[in-house]
Amino acid sequence: MTTDSTLTPEQILTAAEDVLRRYGPAKATVVDIARALGVSHGSVYRHFPSKAALREAVTQRWLDQAHEALAAITVERGPAPERLHRWLATLFAAKRRKALEDPELFATYLTLVGELSSTVDAHLETLTGQIAVIIQDGIHQGEFRPTHVGTAARAVFQATAHFHDPVHSAEWSGPRADQDFEAVWSLLLHGLRTA
Repeated sequence: MTTDSTLTPEQILTAAEDVLRRYGPAKATVVDIARALGVSHGSVYRHFPSKAALREAVTQRWLDQAHEALAAITVERGPAPERLHRWLATLFAAKRRKALEDPELFATYLTLVGELSSTVDAHLETLTGQIAVIIQDGIHQGEFRPTHVGTAARAVFQATAHFHDPVHSAEWSGPRADQDFEAVWSLLLHGLRTA
């Protein structure tokens, strides 16, 4: 049993995920989360000033966990084409894993993501920025042709949306999903490469 004095934000977020998985975002309450932790709801509010702040923190945590491996790929050294392919494949794998292994929580996060557009917008900017870093490295390495890096990064992200936008999650387990991903990657690489 958790006590008020030992309660951490991380414990609250973990409990919130469990409660959201069980009840869904419409029915889950701060009282349910506090009950799961064995503390008063005031203890939860000491760490998160409102239900909205808690939901935003849960969503941010989920987005960060889903993509923490991407930041590591971004800063690696090595051929940019290989890194960009691995970055995109890692993003696809993370999204697919979340959608297929925990569909209840994935559906919950889709709801929260729809409500928290500023959190999502900032996250998408981070992801696009990571792609831009890799493309810039590719230009410096002579692997990619000179281009406006920000525009190219947004184009790559948008062109691969089928493999990371949750709207398409029902198709990620299809028999051609990996083949389709590689076909899109091949076209993107051809467009980025130097002549």
